[in-house]
Amino acid sequence: MQKEPMLRVTYVKLSEELEQLKTTERGVIAAVIDEARAQGDLKENAEYHAAKDEQGLMEARITELTDVVGRAQVVDPSTLAHKRISFGSTVQLTDQATDEELSYTIVGRQESSPSKGLISIQSPMAKVLLGKEEGDEVSLALPSGKKTYDIEEVSYVEIVLN
Repeated sequence: MQKEPMLRVTYVKLSEELEQLKTTERGVIAAVIDEARAQGDLKENAEYHAAKDEQGLMEARITELTDVVGRAQVVDPSTLAHKRISFGSTVQLTDQATDEELSYTIVGRQESSPSKGLISIQSPMAKVLLGKEEGDEVSLALPSGKKTYDIEEVSYVEIVLN
């Protein structure tokens, strides 16, 4: 079982969701199924079939969350040095061809949101960046072609998730 790095806030949020599903939502959906079952013929009982579908989706989510929480390795990036790029590092990059400046923070898969500059530690870009430091050059093979970036700065900026 491979551990998955994750921020404490994400771990707590996912653990709370899992607990809510197991302790409250299971009972609610069971009651809805019992009520629908009491209405008679199950073949043409839309409420019953909808509740069973919802129960299946909920059980799948419980299975997924149990796996994610079980594999979680809670990391506090504020305790890391960030001289070299690691989990929680914010990286300022400059595209050598266009001088475009980019900023990414390396986070866990559950926190990833590329549009917000949060990239998964398991992403191809993060894998190339890990262990590098300011002044290094990195090349990435992207669908649009090969890109080369200069690493301008490596730092830690507290991550705020919504």
